[in-house]
Amino acid sequence: MALQTAERVSARDASDNFVFQRSILAYYKAAELVSGRVLEIGTGMGYGVEVVAPAAERFITVDKSQAYSVDLPSNTEFRQMTVPPLDFADENFDYVISFQVIEHIKRDRDFVKEVSRVLRKGGSFIVSTPNAPMSLTRNPWHVREYRAEELRQLLAPHFESVEMLGVDGNEKVMAYYEKNREGVRRITRFDPLDLQHRLPRWMLQLPYDLLNRLNRRRLLSQNSDLTTSITRDDYRIGPVTDRSFDLYFIARK
Repeated sequence: MALQTAERVSARDASDNFVFQRSILAYYKAAELVSGRVLEIGTGMGYGVEVVAPAAERFITVDKSQAYSVDLPSNTEFRQMTVPPLDFADENFDYVISFQVIEHIKRDRDFVKEVSRVLRKGGSFIVSTPNAPMSLTRNPWHVREYRAEELRQLLAPHFESVEMLGVDGNEKVMAYYEKNREGVRRITRFDPLDLQHRLPRWMLQLPYDLLNRLNRRRLLSQNSDLTTSITRDDYRIGPVTDRSFDLYFIARK
């Protein structure tokens, strides 16, 4: 089986299940909140479309890459777009959602400013991103990772209020996380000079992808029942802590 980037997860690869289930939870939570005109920034593999689109009157999803083969509902449109900027008029959307994207954006302040611009007064920006304290190693695909207060400070100048939530896991999820931590430690012991934090990101992206994907598949082969049994119900969204896997913030304009 070919090794695709570990940044794009799917339900089709069982080794992705730990990440996929908490990723899809973000969409189910958003579907409870959104209505009217909704913009998604970061289509990814497209698995969130069928979850969120039924809750929207009009759903537009954008990504820098060409859309994957996803059957779009009749109220949904895909546009290929690199952001920022956002190629939409001011106050065009009731909600903007963006999951696991902002950590890839170099101009994050401009990104947030553009999101606020296209939102109508009273609209909300729902955003998720990895919680820096829970990262096991440097991810060279990420420009940066945020702590909760850092993300709040980024959002606060452009929004009236920011609700700070996080995605946490139960005992089963934490058992997988600890096994993953052990796997990462085995790999990083071959980096005594800490090159992962010294080399430029572009030099590390390919080896990171390879080792990350191989580690996930090793965890699947050695812990198949645990890996495949995790569902989105094993995660919950509540007040954010340093033990939250992801930050899940709702910023209201």
